[in-house]
Amino acid sequence: MKKTAIALLASTALTVTLSARDQIKIVGSSTVYPFSSSVAEELGATTKFPTPVVESTGSGGGAKLFCAGDDMNTPDITNASRRMKTKEFELCAKNGVTDITEAVIGYDGIAFAQSKANPKFNVTREQLALAVAKEVPSKDGKSLIANPYKKWSDIDASLPNREIIVYGPPKSSGTRDAFEELVLQHTFKKMAVYTDLYHADKVKNKKYKKYSELRTDGVYVEAGENDNLIVQKLDKNRTAFGVFGYSFLEENGDVIQGATINGVAPTPETISAHTYPVARSLFFYIKNSHAKQVPAMSKYVDLFMSEKMIGDKGILSEIGLIPLPNADRTAIRASVAKRTKLTLEDLSKKH
Repeated sequence: MKKTAIALLASTALTVTLSARDQIKIVGSSTVYPFSSSVAEELGATTKFPTPVVESTGSGGGAKLFCAGDDMNTPDITNASRRMKTKEFELCAKNGVTDITEAVIGYDGIAFAQSKANPKFNVTREQLALAVAKEVPSKDGKSLIANPYKKWSDIDASLPNREIIVYGPPKSSGTRDAFEELVLQHTFKKMAVYTDLYHADKVKNKKYKKYSELRTDGVYVEAGENDNLIVQKLDKNRTAFGVFGYSFLEENGDVIQGATINGVAPTPETISAHTYPVARSLFFYIKNSHAKQVPAMSKYVDLFMSEKMIGDKGILSEIGLIPLPNADRTAIRASVAKRTKLTLEDLSKKH
């Protein structure tokens, strides 16, 4: 009997040892990827822990992996360039991931950029929405039609006689989610033709309440999760525009330039002040149940949230992160330090 008990204890100890690991597994947003990777490299260089594995899977792809379960084969942290969605939170809960902490690291602007060889380009948020939406108002404004616009001048004679082609992220991307929300939804929720269609049937057509369907006729081209590939495409195709996070614009300022939207250029100052129309917050999410078995998590999270990284003169500001105001940083840092548990109600609040 004693031998059996000893064997069982030894087996349990071995299982615990094998399930614990030193290396953190991180997935998620391609926009947050450079910042997360920089923190990972700093952790590897300044502590006893190995450099975490950071994968660029897109915000949606990262959430899917993160929420797949609570076992040690699943990621410990997921990065996101928009807030976690309600359906993602519910998927996590369904699969036993019930203790999550939300961390906000700073601001980012979504750049609408082109080759630097081109003349400067200004577009209104409404014109941009009309260029990329799958359905747009007819000339009389009474119905929606398949988007007929081929050139920017078709939308407004003041715009260049230039073909509309936009390279952008796929559906798994948080940048795409934010672009759809801040450009398409923001524009069309104010247009009666969309709101009327939402209310037209006895059963409300949810598609038109927050209309954000992008064109599928070759004008909007999904270019994958690697934003550097979009930058390369713009260098080769000077007709095209690209959609990606501000940090990639700053990093490649020698070959590309951001268009102004509503007359406002994407800069650290305009993004921080939210005067640039397409600005958003950046996040990562912590699976607290993994903390004991992955001791490096605590060090990584504390390092990421430190002034050294996300402060006004932090390392990440040098590669394009727009720091939060000091008071906001302090409040969020305190919340993360306590590993405050994210709730469904939290996600309904604007951030």
